[in-house]
Amino acid sequence: MELKNSTVLITGGTSGIGLELVRQLTEHGAKIIVTGRTLEALYNAKAKFPNIHIFQSDVSNPKDIEQLYKDVTEQFPDLNIIINNAGQMRLIDLQDRSLDLENINREVTTNLSGTIQMIHQFLPHLLKKKSAGIVNVSSGIAFMPYSAAPIYSATKAGVRAYTQALRLQLENTNVKVFEMIPPGVNTNLQNEWAIKPNPRMMMDVDKMVNVAIKGMLQDKKELKPVPISILKLASRLFPSMMMNFGHREFKKIKNLQN
Repeated sequence: MELKNSTVLITGGTSGIGLELVRQLTEHGAKIIVTGRTLEALYNAKAKFPNIHIFQSDVSNPKDIEQLYKDVTEQFPDLNIIINNAGQMRLIDLQDRSLDLENINREVTTNLSGTIQMIHQFLPHLLKKKSAGIVNVSSGIAFMPYSAAPIYSATKAGVRAYTQALRLQLENTNVKVFEMIPPGVNTNLQNEWAIKPNPRMMMDVDKMVNVAIKGMLQDKKELKPVPISILKLASRLFPSMMMNFGHREFKKIKNLQN
């Protein structure tokens, strides 16, 4: 897929993978539109990359998405790529009764519902373009339940299933559908974790984004580094072992709390 001179909208583009996508796609000559929930984070991104265009919008809010669509398509009719990157990942004990129903649903409305609603809103516009693309950011955790972050795990498995179904439905259109599948990446997702991940087990964000952009340029359906291919295979061959391996993190957190 051609990235130079494309107009790209990135949700959650103010930090982590999103902000690195801004940097590298700018270097490839793309026009960048960034959305985020907080104005301060958007202004900080704009300060780093003055040529980007910013919109305050929360993907968990359907009204925000409707307004975003109206504003962006009016101001940037050449928009031809959307990257659904906005996401939350929390370590959650499902026996914790302090979380009310709205709180427990936060990752679903952002990670999964937000992605689905963004695509539903913008797809008619993308279908009119000569060349268009949709990138949905899932996770290596989509291949295996991760007990320490159960809702995040479920949403990313959902994003993967939805992306595959979307790709099939759009197979005879001009819209290419990509799934970006990061492993553990050093970003602000882990800022509030009780136990920080081992940095040696994490991938640098610039390397992950570089893999993704190269994959888009080559029209690869899955934008993933080598560790994800290994994880994907291992989760098929040794599913119980992989789940138990991930479950060790939850046990560590419980022991720390006790």
